Amino acid sequence: MPAMTAPRTLFDKIWSQHVVAELGGVSLLHIDRHLLHDLEGGPGFAHLAARGLPVHDPGLTFAMPDHAVATVPGRQTDTNPAGGRLLRSLRRGAYAAGVRMFDLGEAGQGIVHVAAPDLGLTLPGMTLVCPDSHTCTHGGLGALAFGIGASEVEHVLATQTLRQKKPRTMRINFEGQRRGPLAAKDVILATIGRIGTGAGKGHAVEYAGPFVRAMSIEERLTVCNLSIELGAKIGMIAPDETTYAHLAGRRYAPKGALFERAVAHWRTLPTDDGATFDIEHTIRVDEIAPQITWGTSPQDVIPVDGRVPDPAREPDAERRRGMEAALDYMGLAPGEPIEGTPVDWVFIGSCTNGRLSDLREAARLLKGRKVAATVRAWAVPGSEAVKRAAEREGLHHVFTDAGFEWREPGCSMCVGANGDTVPAGQRSVSTTNRNFVGRQGPGARTHLGSPVTAVAAAVAGAIVDGRKLGL
Repeated sequence: MPAMTAPRTLFDKIWSQHVVAELGGVSLLHIDRHLLHDLEGGPGFAHLAARGLPVHDPGLTFAMPDHAVATVPGRQTDTNPAGGRLLRSLRRGAYAAGVRMFDLGEAGQGIVHVAAPDLGLTLPGMTLVCPDSHTCTHGGLGALAFGIGASEVEHVLATQTLRQKKPRTMRINFEGQRRGPLAAKDVILATIGRIGTGAGKGHAVEYAGPFVRAMSIEERLTVCNLSIELGAKIGMIAPDETTYAHLAGRRYAPKGALFERAVAHWRTLPTDDGATFDIEHTIRVDEIAPQITWGTSPQDVIPVDGRVPDPAREPDAERRRGMEAALDYMGLAPGEPIEGTPVDWVFIGSCTNGRLSDLREAARLLKGRKVAATVRAWAVPGSEAVKRAAEREGLHHVFTDAGFEWREPGCSMCVGANGDTVPAGQRSVSTTNRNFVGRQGPGARTHLGSPVTAVAAAVAGAIVDGRKLGL
C-alpha cells in the first residue's frame, strides 16, 4: 500500500514544486515570472550587462513603467524628467535583452500589480517576483509572489532562480458576511489594526473562510496587496472557480486544451483538509465597519465613525510615544471624532484600489454629486487597459462631471516618485496602502480608506461615514 502523504498547505505545495536545490536551510527556487518596473528594471539590466551576463530566459520577464512616469493627461517620456531617464534605461535594457516591455500608451502598460493579473501573466501555482514590496498582491490568484531587492533582480535575470529561506505559515480565517457598504479594503485594514503590522513577519499568509470565497478576484487582490502591511512578504488565496473564470481568455493565460490541463493542476493546489499552520487568526467580518486610518502606520486605523485614540491609555511606552508622534504629525487630538476632519485632497487609484471594479464603484456613488469646492480630487486608473475599459463605459465622464481629474495610468500619488504629491501640511484621503510620514510628499497627511470612503470625503469636503450620505 502506498504511503499516505501528510496534508499540505497551498504555500507548501507551490514552494516544494519549485525547489531546485537546498543547502543549509536555504532553498534555490525556480522563478516562473519576473516583473520589472521603471525604478529597478533599467539598473538591473545595466548591471547584468556590465558583468557580461545575458538574461537567462527573456520570455519569463516582463517590463512596464509605472512608478516614476507622470500621470498628467497627454504625458510624454520626459513629462517627469527623472522618470524619463528611468524609462529610457528600462527601454534600452528590455529591448537589448529581448524582454517584452509594455510602454506608455500600450494596452499592457500600467501598475505591474494591476496590469499583470489582467493580462494573465499571473497564474495559480507559479512563483512570481518583482522589485516591489506589494508583489504579494498576485497571491490573490493563487500565486506564490513576493517582492525582491536590487541584487535579487540581477540574480533572477541571470539564473531564473532565487535563494530564499522558507517562511513559516499563517492562516487568517474571515468568518461571517459583510454588512452594508463594506469593502475588502475595510476588512484588511481592520485586520491589520487588530493583529498589528508585525504579525505576519517571517510568515506566508493564506486568507480563507466564507468571506474570501465570496470575494471577487479584484477584491482578493486588494486583500493580498496589504499583506506586506501586515508584515508578511507573501499573501495567498487558494484558486477556485472564480479564479478560473477570471483567467479564461486572458492574453497570456493558457488556451484551449492547455487551459483545461492547467485548471486540472490548479484544482490540486488548495490547502488540504487537516493541514496545519504555525499561527491561525479568525476575524469576524460582520463586526467590521468602514475603516479610516488616523496615524502614520496602517495599523493606526479606526471605524470611520470612531474617535482618535488617546496615547495616555496605551500601556506600552514605545507604542505610546509612536502614537503621540503620529498625532502630532497628523494634526489630530486624542479623543476627537475622526468624522468632520477637513480634507484637501482625495486620491482614487494605486495597486490597492485602481482596478476597474474600484472605479465602477466610485463612479456609481459619484453620479449626480459634486466634489466639494475645497477638495482637489484625482482618479488614476491602474493600467491602460483599465483606463480604456472605464472610458468605454463612460466612467471618466462621471468623474470629470463631479469635479475629479481623470489621469493617465501609473502609481501616481501613492508613492510620490513621479511629481504627483500632496503639498506639505495638507490632508488626503487615499485608496492607497501606506500612510507613512512623507509617503505622499514631504509633510503630507494621509488617511487610508476604501473607494467608498474616498468618495464620501470628496463630496463632503471632510472625513465622513459614507453610510450617512446614503453611499
